[in-house]
Amino acid sequence: MPPNTTASTGQQPGKSGRKKGRKARLIVFVLVLALIGGAVYGAYWSVSTVRASFPQTKGSITLEGLSGTVDVKRDDHGIPQIYASSDEDLFMAQGYVQAQDRFYEMDVRRHMTSGRLSEMFGESQVETDEFLRTLGWDRIAQEEYDKTLSPATKKYLDAYAKGVNAYLKGKDGAAISLEYAALGFTNDYKPGAWTPVDSLAWLKAMAWDLRGNMQDEIDRALMTSRLGPEQIADLYPAYPYSRNKPVVQEGQYNELTGTYEADGTGTGTGDGTGTGIGTGDGTGTDPGAGTGTTDPGTGVEGAAGTDGTAGGTAGTAGTGSSLESQLTGLQQVLQDLPTAVGVNGDGIGSNSWVVSGKHTITGEPLLANDPHLSPALPSVWYQMGLHCRSVSAECQYDVSGYTFAGLPGVIIGHNQDIAWGLTNSGVDVTDLYLEKVTGEGYQYDGKVVPFTTREETIEVAGGDAQKIVVRETNNGPLLSDRSKDLVRTGKKATVDSAAPDRGDGYGVSLRWTALDAGRTMDSVFAINRAKDWDGFREAAALFEVPSQNLVYADTEGHIGYTLPGRIPTRAEDHDGSVPAPGWNPDYAWTGWIEQDELPYEFDPDRGYIVTANQAVVDPDAYPYTLTTDWGYGARSQRINDLIQSKIKDGGKISTDDMRQMQLDNSSGMAKLLVPELLKIDVDDPDVREAQKLLEGWDYTQNADSAAAAYFNSVWRNVLKLAFGHKLPKELRVKGQCLWVDPVNPTGPAEERVKVRECGLREADQAQPDGGDRWFEVVRTLMEDEDSDWWRTPKSGTRPGAENRDELFGRALIDARWELTAKLGKDIDTWSWGRLHRLFLKNQTLGTSGPDVVRYALNRGPWKLGGGEAAVNATGWNAAGGYGVVWVPSMRMVVNLGDLDKSRWINLTGASGHAYSAHYVDQTDKWAEGELLEWSFSEKAVGKNTENTLLLKP
Repeated sequence: MPPNTTASTGQQPGKSGRKKGRKARLIVFVLVLALIGGAVYGAYWSVSTVRASFPQTKGSITLEGLSGTVDVKRDDHGIPQIYASSDEDLFMAQGYVQAQDRFYEMDVRRHMTSGRLSEMFGESQVETDEFLRTLGWDRIAQEEYDKTLSPATKKYLDAYAKGVNAYLKGKDGAAISLEYAALGFTNDYKPGAWTPVDSLAWLKAMAWDLRGNMQDEIDRALMTSRLGPEQIADLYPAYPYSRNKPVVQEGQYNELTGTYEADGTGTGTGDGTGTGIGTGDGTGTDPGAGTGTTDPGTGVEGAAGTDGTAGGTAGTAGTGSSLESQLTGLQQVLQDLPTAVGVNGDGIGSNSWVVSGKHTITGEPLLANDPHLSPALPSVWYQMGLHCRSVSAECQYDVSGYTFAGLPGVIIGHNQDIAWGLTNSGVDVTDLYLEKVTGEGYQYDGKVVPFTTREETIEVAGGDAQKIVVRETNNGPLLSDRSKDLVRTGKKATVDSAAPDRGDGYGVSLRWTALDAGRTMDSVFAINRAKDWDGFREAAALFEVPSQNLVYADTEGHIGYTLPGRIPTRAEDHDGSVPAPGWNPDYAWTGWIEQDELPYEFDPDRGYIVTANQAVVDPDAYPYTLTTDWGYGARSQRINDLIQSKIKDGGKISTDDMRQMQLDNSSGMAKLLVPELLKIDVDDPDVREAQKLLEGWDYTQNADSAAAAYFNSVWRNVLKLAFGHKLPKELRVKGQCLWVDPVNPTGPAEERVKVRECGLREADQAQPDGGDRWFEVVRTLMEDEDSDWWRTPKSGTRPGAENRDELFGRALIDARWELTAKLGKDIDTWSWGRLHRLFLKNQTLGTSGPDVVRYALNRGPWKLGGGEAAVNATGWNAAGGYGVVWVPSMRMVVNLGDLDKSRWINLTGASGHAYSAHYVDQTDKWAEGELLEWSFSEKAVGKNTENTLLLKP
């Protein structure tokens, strides 16, 4: 498949002089031409340059520091299985082998987590580094290493770092990776030694990607500029507990006080209402008025008119224009973070479920997992096995699964006794606070408290070093210092009488559990060693950040679920849903939920457990508020339904059934909408031709489905017409513009002029994104056929709408002509996969380097099925387009009856070297829904070994 060469946003290579840039492009161009069949001499130089970094996988290598020999056995996909006789040798070899395949990726990650990207890529990354330095991930990681982690964990981290550095010894950049050869044309960067803190800091990056509802806090506050409280409530409907079951249905939350049932028996105190401090002086909006066109590509869309009646919202603090600017600036900083951290928007999740032996063909449990993350090349995951030749006190590990390059141990997988999977719990572990800032410090409890400060120096490739001062309040780092738009907050913000005067405005700080030193790395090793449920629960309790849903199965036939994590408690009037007043002690966190009070299940009677980012527990049956922003359960309930359909009347589930469930492409939204769309009378024969595609459609979003293509276009246009044109510019797609009625239509003449407002967000982060929250929004509004949300203005020759069915009719028209423009007028040529494509991009030079470099490093496209909130969650953002923006980053099914019959697949391949045979050798199979054999026993590994490397002391 031809690589993608389309320019995109992302990390920027270092800035260089014009002459140097021309030289770089010329040499890399020669390199690529040589690789595809250029001159003999050039080909020799180029191919030798590329091959110089390929790992040695046969023969033997002497590594100083090993205490004994280590065998590294690789299969035909280059996946390594390591055999050693001591723990330290095992993890030293893991560091060496991962560096062989992925060191450039590891190096970029550690520069990101430490806020040092400018050292590699120059001036373009300074603002990103400033933000990451303000968060201080590497400082917290250093504190963990120094103060909180166990001696054994530190020993393993040291051994891993020793292995990485053994690989680096004596190598220049070109001998490590092709990217360094290209980077060397623009700066003289040289990779330094690896440290244990480099490994720990990556856990902070993953915690950031899975941090909870911070984006929802920002969005709700920004919505107040155009929407009133009832309208915002419409866009954040209540979780449908009666329809989409929570994770825990038969479980326990307190080993000391007993059990609760998830049918509402038990007691609960959290109602999720909360109290805001802003009174709101803004006028509301009437989502229905306005003029304009929604023709794709015109850049002018129908505007939402204002009626001046809705007012502000009491749930936000300081909702005036300056606060909006502050939060907009924060959002812009977030979206500029490297893609390697993940897509910062709604929709990302994961699937994991476990079925007990009473429902399986083998009579033993089956466990499936597929985490959903933004696509990257190479994949964020690295498959490997870590085996002690003989498990003993000196060598305690026999484990296989998915690791992060740069981190010792296995994150997801199985050992000889248990298997486990992870999904993001979504619990609320972040709060934004408004801070009253003065020259002397910040206000807290009626007093001025001095900031905690530190100075940071940012080294810049090809430029002068830059210094910043990081300021922190008692709530956390002051994020408003890190953007031009965040310097001041709310000069015009409305506050209640209890708030301090505005002065120069409010700052914005972040309270986040990951900014406290934790023990998650201890947990990784403890889970890898666990032998039973009790050992697993004890190990999982250390998994403090990010909070995850952990599903469990063991070879004794047990299944289970536990929710670990450092989860804060808040005062009754503070639910964490909107930015809070940092000066008021009543809004500070009050403590932590004790580990033995967190929900769990063990061997439930129903015989299976499903986690897919839905609510963990019914709030009527649990005394703590875990979050107000769960995923809405579309995927989880579909998985529940699929399992129930298989086991009814005594049916049994196989390993391949689990795989097939992972590939389920069914659209829950289509089941709801299509019957109504087919009732719409359509006069235009071309539109009617497209509408007929939906007749008899089974709602399955296969890549070759024309009906899926048309339905998803209709869905996108329903969202655009009903909601997208009525959201503030801060949430809409960058560059998409509309005419907006005045906020104060009764004010002076100069304030009653329509203005043209253009969106500010990147396409893959804008709203409405079409995720399962929007499914629930539309589902809730379906019965209210005359809701103001269904109103939309006429656009050129296309009709306006005053009710639901008229808006659906308009969406049918707009979708027909949108797909005509994209796919052609002949609907026989339409397919969902032509719209819904995956491009895999190297996350540095492959995102915005010269075309020839991107050509060399990137791959794709792949035409995919699946979609938003489907079990096969190949996510796309409806506000921005149809391209794939997050994916099942891997898939696995563990067979506890015979571990050698387990199956797995990665998004890309084991290698990070662009021209390695294992760069993307799993992607075609991944796209087709296939799984690879997953050998575990020494006999099975030996049978499938292609190459063996002996590491000698």
